[in-house]
Amino acid sequence: MTRNRFRARKPKSAPTYHRTLISRTQLNTTRGRRFYWIALTVALVLATVVFIGPLFWMATGGFKTSQELVRNPPVLLPSHPSTHAFSLAWNRLGMAQLLWNTVVYAGGALLFQLTFCVGAAYSLSKLRPIFGNWILALMLASMMIPAAALVIPQYLTVLDLPLVHWNLQNTPWVIWLPTVANAFNVFLLKRFFDSIPNDLLDAAAVDGAGPLRTLWRIVLPISRPILGVVSIFAVVAVWKDFLWPLITVPAHETLNVGVNTAATSMPDNALVGGLFLASIPTIVLFLFFQRNIMAGLTVGGVKG
Repeated sequence: MTRNRFRARKPKSAPTYHRTLISRTQLNTTRGRRFYWIALTVALVLATVVFIGPLFWMATGGFKTSQELVRNPPVLLPSHPSTHAFSLAWNRLGMAQLLWNTVVYAGGALLFQLTFCVGAAYSLSKLRPIFGNWILALMLASMMIPAAALVIPQYLTVLDLPLVHWNLQNTPWVIWLPTVANAFNVFLLKRFFDSIPNDLLDAAAVDGAGPLRTLWRIVLPISRPILGVVSIFAVVAVWKDFLWPLITVPAHETLNVGVNTAATSMPDNALVGGLFLASIPTIVLFLFFQRNIMAGLTVGGVKG
């Protein structure tokens, strides 16, 4: 009995530590801690300069004069800040109309893309259709085609839509339809839906809920983080697009097209001010949904 009792006992395993650039032994020394904090501070400062620097230059450029904007060495802060460049860009470019056009295009693209991508991802993840893995593989393979190679086929298609023979140029549909199917967003949504326990769906089915009701009442409320990520990607893709709106909706320009096409007729500080005004909505959108973005990109990636 005593021998069996000792056999049943398992020795306690020592705690495992993950090896990093600096070991725990080095971190416990004064020199190691000093090196760690210096390296961390330098890395954070460099990352901040790289990512925030262009945004800071664009934000302050509208307050400078044209001479200060092109001076060498660069001027970090304007000597006499003025909002004249922003008002000039707003009035001359008609940014209110450009902003409204872009919001309509981005909002419609978001609505159609969420509808299609959520339905496709839910079907591939939970309904398990025949050849579902092959369908997903073909979707992901379409991401290997360069976007520039699709411009001419898409343009010829929207000029004469098959079957109905409609010309979609200068209509919102010419922006909405090409953005409906997005393989990357379908993949993100499917990975998130895979992490949802099937027990929840089985319990809903026992209560008499069908697939659509289960999607609406259970899956979508749980999927708010990943829906925020997909929404950001969908809006930003339309917001920053230049070539496709330039050739398909010349009568109803977007912010990106309107500001960039006026580059030759605007003062430099007014152009930079217009670019900053055009970027404000996406910055605000990111700051508002940043928690959802981080949660959506990390959840479902690690199982255990």
